Amino acid sequence: MKNIMLIAPPAAGKGTQAEMVVKKYGIPHISVGDILREISKEDSELGNYVLETMTSGKLVKDEITYQLIENRLQQEDCKNGFIIDGFPRNIEQALKYDEILQKINQPIGNVILIDVDPKTLEKRITGRRICEDCHAIFNINDKNQAPQVESFCDYCGGHLYQRSDDNIEAFQNRYQTYLEKTAPIIKHYEDMGVLVSVDGTQSMEEVFQDIVHIIQGSEK
Repeated sequence: MKNIMLIAPPAAGKGTQAEMVVKKYGIPHISVGDILREISKEDSELGNYVLETMTSGKLVKDEITYQLIENRLQQEDCKNGFIIDGFPRNIEQALKYDEILQKINQPIGNVILIDVDPKTLEKRITGRRICEDCHAIFNINDKNQAPQVESFCDYCGGHLYQRSDDNIEAFQNRYQTYLEKTAPIIKHYEDMGVLVSVDGTQSMEEVFQDIVHIIQGSEK
């Protein structure tokens, strides 16, 4: 059984690590956003509600989100584990997630914190450059990820651009929100004895190997 939750600040590489875990273990990537988008396509009272709510930019009621997550985690492809993404986002949701798992007789599994200091995260975000053609990602603040020719993609020669929200002010706002919302979740799972940290300042491959060791170690 490999139930996995990754916790990480913005720009820590959580999405990349989640993709690598899914590929290695063949378990489903449970994204709350994806679940809501799928439901919104249904011609039903619930589907119409979710579509209208998301279209208006509002948040779907927590009670509905909880029920959708519970239903999804009981599907056949989750019987050997899953990795959950975009949930829980605050301590109230974490407590409800624990209740859901207990109700469907699933263990919490591995809660893994990808720990990266704010200065490193700031460099990653402000240095990030994206190819407008092939969407490859580079970082001018990291010599190992910098393009060979400034402002041009190594792969296709396309022009590199910086996202409008990849700036210090936007990062500081996102990081502060992360601290306020996520710190209680981290403490909650620390107190339960299920949280393990990995050094997120390492290379992508090294972080992944640490995550694999945690998962394999928990299965012994």
